[in-house]
Amino acid sequence: MKQILIIDDDEELCELLVEFLQPEGFSVETVHTSHSGLRRALSGEHSLVVLDVMLPGMTGFELLQKLRMFSQIPVLMLTARGKDTDRIVGLEMGADDYLPKPFNPRELVARIQAIWRRSQLREKQPLESPSLFETDDIVLDLGSMSVRQNNNIIDVTAVEFFLLYELLKNAGQVIKREELSQKVLGRKLEIFDRSIDVHVSSLRKKLGRYVDNRERIKSIRGIGYLYTQPLRKGDHV
Repeated sequence: MKQILIIDDDEELCELLVEFLQPEGFSVETVHTSHSGLRRALSGEHSLVVLDVMLPGMTGFELLQKLRMFSQIPVLMLTARGKDTDRIVGLEMGADDYLPKPFNPRELVARIQAIWRRSQLREKQPLESPSLFETDDIVLDLGSMSVRQNNNIIDVTAVEFFLLYELLKNAGQVIKREELSQKVLGRKLEIFDRSIDVHVSSLRKKLGRYVDNRERIKSIRGIGYLYTQPLRKGDHV
């Protein structure tokens, strides 16, 4: 069952979203306070959380920070239109995607469907075999959607996992930001949309550089990103 938790103090908006989501096959629970929302988000009963930034008592950012200490449940944040910093902060803290208010409910449904499809890959394993994808010091387990680096577990979100998968699959080749947005986020890249850039930045921090201090993920100005291949014996930096 597709269990969605909406944490937003706007009760009328919550009712509207329920009307749009239920016909799409989602079971929806709405919570209007931050502390109750956090408790329900940690219950393990939901598949995805829709979280408003502007909550009384504890902001959506604070709630997300506490949630990420214990759970990697997918989170879609609702942010104020025009506040780019809110969107970037949310993504940096582990949100999977964001949507600025006011928004078209159908756009929210589309974003949720894209996140849902990514989360279901954990069970359906539609990615091509083998189940383990290895390169240099990194191993991706396509079944459990986990990442190991030098046998150490790297804690990544679902978005980061699929982003790393696409980059590694095309190591040594430049991938356009537009292509990454379509494959990883399931949507077209919007003007001034920095979602992919923030997720790449997070991956860089988690994976670090090669032992020779070279960047793993290089930015190709105006185009996209390239996962650099490790040096082999005899190669020069």
